[in-house]
Amino acid sequence: MNVAHRYLPSRNPLRSFWSRLNALSFMMLVLGFSCSSTSKEESAADEATAEGWTVVVSGKVGYPQAGGKITIQELNASGAPGWQDTIQLKSNYTYSKTVKLSAPGYYKLTFFDRQQVDFILFKSNVQINVDGNDPRGFVEIKGSPEIDVIRQAQNIMAEAERSPVIVKLNEDFTAAVQAKDDAKIAQIQTTYQQEIAKTHEKLAEYLRSQPASLGTINLLQSNVLDKDQYMSTYVAVAEKLKKEWPQYTVAKDFVSMVDRMKVLSIGQVAPEIALPDTTGKVVKLSSLKGKYVLVDFWAKWCGPCRQENPNVVRAFHKFKDQGFTVFGVSLDRNKKDWVQAIKQDGLAWTHVSDLKYWQSEAAKTYNITGIPFSLLLDPDGKIIAKNLRGAALDNKLNEIFAKK
Repeated sequence: MNVAHRYLPSRNPLRSFWSRLNALSFMMLVLGFSCSSTSKEESAADEATAEGWTVVVSGKVGYPQAGGKITIQELNASGAPGWQDTIQLKSNYTYSKTVKLSAPGYYKLTFFDRQQVDFILFKSNVQINVDGNDPRGFVEIKGSPEIDVIRQAQNIMAEAERSPVIVKLNEDFTAAVQAKDDAKIAQIQTTYQQEIAKTHEKLAEYLRSQPASLGTINLLQSNVLDKDQYMSTYVAVAEKLKKEWPQYTVAKDFVSMVDRMKVLSIGQVAPEIALPDTTGKVVKLSSLKGKYVLVDFWAKWCGPCRQENPNVVRAFHKFKDQGFTVFGVSLDRNKKDWVQAIKQDGLAWTHVSDLKYWQSEAAKTYNITGIPFSLLLDPDGKIIAKNLRGAALDNKLNEIFAKK
């Protein structure tokens, strides 16, 4: 396995950062969109008082399909009605569509039910040339500064992946795996992370330098950079959006996201959690102040959580007499399942849950979108680390208690 793909940090367990970029990652954000057959031009015309502008989407199709059609569709992440319209292909295999806009947004072109292209529209005309007959066929997008931002982010990471240092690390990693040399694998991981951190710094600097852009917003919302390590980048972009795009919903949503991130950033006091334990008694997270506490969000049904539990168990027994404990917060729905998993995995620490699955009050407070998720708190209840997995948790606790 390629070390670059295996060890890149990612909040999404299904896709690495690199694969997100290769897929033009903004599509990850457009979930649950709805569409209607109303024309964008007609919708804009109905809003007589709305300010707006027009842009042209045009291009050429290499291999048109008989009997098919081209459609343009707005992709709406807010749940509000979207729209779609048909575009007529001309006899010379070109097409053109004038679209009325009042804000930057995500869009999709579908060619003859064969090929789809996702793109961003704002103030510039966009040219999109395609094969038109193959889902993986040729695509060329010109004139979109927002797509250019995403493309440049791809280039920055691609350059790193092609560097002699990373290529050699990949080769060494393959050899170490074949030799089952765990010590060598760990050493390569560390070296790789150090090298890729240089690229992340370059990417962060690039994104901070950009004007307000839906491309920048999307990359950061897609966790292209670690939110804790690069909090200053998120804050800088949010401040820029406040000044340059105060009227746009996409900007307001990003600013709200950053405001929520600040609540759980390193150095902040963790929000209170007060939920019933397995006996029904309400236990507060704050009752554990005075100790180093791992707040661990998990559930019986979560495979990665159960796989991580042995690591947490080892850390608990190794450091519990030195002032460390765990506060388990379950997103289970069934008490029997919850209690059974605690017993099966030997989780001998405080456990709480309101058995509300993703609607758990604690999950809402902590903006949990995936588990396992954990935070390490100091004796004052301040967040000092997040998502320490495997040896990382043991290493951090060794570092803490070695100083005592």
